[in-house]
Amino acid sequence: MKKAFCLVCSLMLVFLLAGCGGSNKAAAPKEAKTLRLAAAASMEKVFTQRLLPLYQQKHPDVKIEGVYDASGKLQAQIESGLAADVFISAANKQMKALSDKGYMDKETVKPLLENKLVLIVPKQSANAEIKGFENLTAAKHPAIGDPASVPAGQYSKEALTKLGIWEQVSAKASLGTNVTQVLNWVAEGSADAGLVYATDAALLKDKVQVVAEAPQGALQKPVIYPIGVLQKAPQATAAKEFAAFLQSDEAMKIFEEYGFARAK
Repeated sequence: MKKAFCLVCSLMLVFLLAGCGGSNKAAAPKEAKTLRLAAAASMEKVFTQRLLPLYQQKHPDVKIEGVYDASGKLQAQIESGLAADVFISAANKQMKALSDKGYMDKETVKPLLENKLVLIVPKQSANAEIKGFENLTAAKHPAIGDPASVPAGQYSKEALTKLGIWEQVSAKASLGTNVTQVLNWVAEGSADAGLVYATDAALLKDKVQVVAEAPQGALQKPVIYPIGVLQKAPQATAAKEFAAFLQSDEAMKIFEEYGFARAK
């Protein structure tokens, strides 16, 4: 009887110790969610340098992959099956097209930022004749974004058409596949003038000089960057949380440091 009692006690002790050992095991880490952000090329620096590191520090269970290019190209990629979660375009045109075709969750589509279209020249070899948009005809090698797919190019065409010089400028202009390419052409001197966003010019202010902003009335509407979550976003909940963060005062302060303004 005594032996049986000892055996029962031993078994109870084994189970008790096993239970205690199991409770000390660390909980398995959460599996990281991967979000894909499709954003206009002019936003790459603010995201890679500041916003994505900040957000991922606050949300270690979220990994964000960025795809940056001309908004028209991103639109085409989304229509061709790009599995994006959040889209930010440099104009309403691309966002509206995707919304109308059912690619966007319309309730999440909102104006996010405002930018300015500016005329730039190389800082070290500026052409003295180019003092404003109306003088762009004096440029031997002007550069603009391709109006077929680049919002900055579409805004450029609108402004130059309004000024009556589109045909003259476009006949000799190099067309960039995105606004960053136009910026780099002017910075390296292969183009003697170009039309880009103010935020782009600020990134290379040691190499390019802003000559002027688009004249009053040259653009029918301001340069607005809308944001939206894709209707079939693989990580819809996390995407909406990230979109909300980008509209917060904390994120807006960083956008403003890079030359953007809150959309009105």
